[in-house]
Amino acid sequence: MRLTPSLLLAAMLPLFAGCQLMAATPTDPNIGTTRMQGELSAAGGQLLFKPCNESRRFVINDAASTGILQEAANLAKDAGDKLFADVRGRLTGSKQANTDGQLDVRRLYRLEPSTRACEDPNFKQLTLRANGHEPDWDIKASGKGMVVNRVGQAPLPLPFLEEEVPGGGLTLTSEANGQHVELWVAPQRCVDSATGAVRHLRAELRIDGKTLQGCGYYGGARDN
Repeated sequence: MRLTPSLLLAAMLPLFAGCQLMAATPTDPNIGTTRMQGELSAAGGQLLFKPCNESRRFVINDAASTGILQEAANLAKDAGDKLFADVRGRLTGSKQANTDGQLDVRRLYRLEPSTRACEDPNFKQLTLRANGHEPDWDIKASGKGMVVNRVGQAPLPLPFLEEEVPGGGLTLTSEANGQHVELWVAPQRCVDSATGAVRHLRAELRIDGKTLQGCGYYGGARDN
């Protein structure tokens, strides 16, 4: 039987619809992963992760080539040094003796020489934190607004407008209280010039006609 053009088109519509459905299916790299913070230490030639306020230890597996193994080696001054890590990954069953399993790291948010970062009471409320030096500055942003801290000046609380920019970055802007403030962050490895801490965002603060450089990371209130 010969198909007319209209019949041929009708016969192919289900195929087109199926192709569109398959093409539109989103893939979320965060599915099945959890963001977690904890302490890193080296033992037996391996890098171990101990979640905050837990005694379990997991062998680090850099599943997404985040560079966490080399970053930790560079940051630790001595073999016994402990570091704080903020990562996203997936915990798996026991793979090694004397450990509780393996942590497949998919994303590195921050890595720093600290054993007290687990005690940060503000982390879960923050959406973003950024800071820099020369001169020192710090910004904490949450659902209630942002607070700008600078050396020699009182803390400056401001409401802000958040916008996404091409490339996965963000801008936080405010025109309140006679101040024009802009904070730009972009997904790029950034090293704190004072502490050597590694962050996953490069930051730029524009305030009082000046542009200040720094690093940043997403807080616990932002799930990405």
